[in-house]
Amino acid sequence: MFESCADPSLLDGLPWLACYLTTGKHMAFYGSFLTVLALLAITAPFAMLFGFGGAMAARSDIAPLRWLGKTYTAMVRGVPDIVFFLFVPIAMDQGLEWLRHKVKCPDWDAPIRQGSDFVVCTAAKLPLSNAPQWAHEVYGFALAMIAFAIVFGAFAANVLSGAMTAVPVGQIETAAAYGMSKRQTFWRILVPQMWVYALPGLSNLWQILVKATPLLFLLGVEDIVYWARELGGAKTSTFSYPHPDWRLYYFLGLLVFYLSLTQVSDTVFQHLMRRLSHGQATLAGEAQRKATA
Repeated sequence: MFESCADPSLLDGLPWLACYLTTGKHMAFYGSFLTVLALLAITAPFAMLFGFGGAMAARSDIAPLRWLGKTYTAMVRGVPDIVFFLFVPIAMDQGLEWLRHKVKCPDWDAPIRQGSDFVVCTAAKLPLSNAPQWAHEVYGFALAMIAFAIVFGAFAANVLSGAMTAVPVGQIETAAAYGMSKRQTFWRILVPQMWVYALPGLSNLWQILVKATPLLFLLGVEDIVYWARELGGAKTSTFSYPHPDWRLYYFLGLLVFYLSLTQVSDTVFQHLMRRLSHGQATLAGEAQRKATA
């Protein structure tokens, strides 16, 4: 990046380290932190949507919809996460390519399944073979994000369903006595009050989601774990800045990053819990009333 880095063999000490830490690979490493944060920022809302939909379906008066909601939460929660993280991207990728193959190549007469290979016509590939590199990266990231949202949405559905059940039944009965419909009671009474009961479980789920982000490495996304392993390992002649095995230092950096992120998250959730507990008939709400009395 700097002109003084043109010949690393002439450098030593801090100048060498400065040049080493500003290589193109390190820029990609720093950018991968944004990839992890983007995954969290996008996945969390989608997981909440899946979770809220699953919780509503599990409580539905319509039997098929109720079965669907309960099956979703039970199936995803009962299968190891790594299975879904590997299965969902592959299934979605092949499913989309199969649909495109049927539309774009109707005259194709060769089998799509050829042993362990999944072969479709060139026009049906996702992304296309001539697509830029960023398109492949965004596509892989999108598949990974959907897999995370489906898995953590099932856990969120269980948390939200329990929170809805925890709302005092007297609140629901009072709403009915005032003539509110089931829909009005749900949106005006149940949903606003359930968050104080759901937040502890959702905060734990968020921390688990944070800790699960290294699984991006298994899905083919070049995340911080991928670059820490690549940059920290012993170098060969293909690298401009050879050094011994520094993986310990890179993974210590990841340790600091994740501990900092979880600490900030914990502080935010504690603040939200205090806000939501205000005026609620809970132990936290009672403690607030006694403190202000």
